[in-house]
Amino acid sequence: MSADSPTTPVLTVVQLDETAPLDRFSDALPGVQVRLVRAHAGEVPSGVRDGLLVLGGETNAYDDAPAVATTRALLADAVAAGVPVLGICLGAQLLAVAAGGRVHVDAPPGREAGVVDVRWRPEAAADPLLGALATDAGRSTPMPTMHGDAIVDLPRGATWLAASRTYPYQAFRVGERAWGLQFHPEASPATMHRWAELAGDADVAAIDAAVAAADARVLVDGRRIAETFARLVVARASETAAA
Repeated sequence: MSADSPTTPVLTVVQLDETAPLDRFSDALPGVQVRLVRAHAGEVPSGVRDGLLVLGGETNAYDDAPAVATTRALLADAVAAGVPVLGICLGAQLLAVAAGGRVHVDAPPGREAGVVDVRWRPEAAADPLLGALATDAGRSTPMPTMHGDAIVDLPRGATWLAASRTYPYQAFRVGERAWGLQFHPEASPATMHRWAELAGDADVAAIDAAVAAADARVLVDGRRIAETFARLVVARASETAAA
């Protein structure tokens, strides 16, 4: 994270749950100033300057709590303005709903927990955020996951980028600069362990083992996503400043 500077692009990060922090992304966003909005502690997100990142949480995408409703509206405004957006897990579900898609709360296939093979679709190869990772990875990339709700309809015109065996919409793009990721590229093993314990119905030992086995790759690939997103925020801010 860069030092506070009037010329440094500002990335607004909305944290909706105390248990779902920036985690590994905290030191993987070069060239931007992070403005953290602790929505879980009563801070209400308002306004986005150069970029928006919405994290996960235990509530659902249709919750009417002020922080959640305001975040949905913030996402819709950011998409309309062409501001770079990244939604992770609940953030991705909120992005889908804000842009006209649909989420199934407590989806019938059940909780997806542990490590999932994110299977890249052909459309991912040319994607500005995920293209290089998808191309280098080949067919799939292992990523941490922990969710029971699921996106069942993408927004009209969205680009479908990745699927898993259980849930189809693991990654998508709305317009040119807004991405939703159902998986958790930011999550460390400690965070995944905590989520597994909180879930109540998860096999904690099995999740710990799967996360540990995949972690070396997750660390590199997750950081790659964060750094690429930060560069997109910086590039968009430069374009806006030059206009």
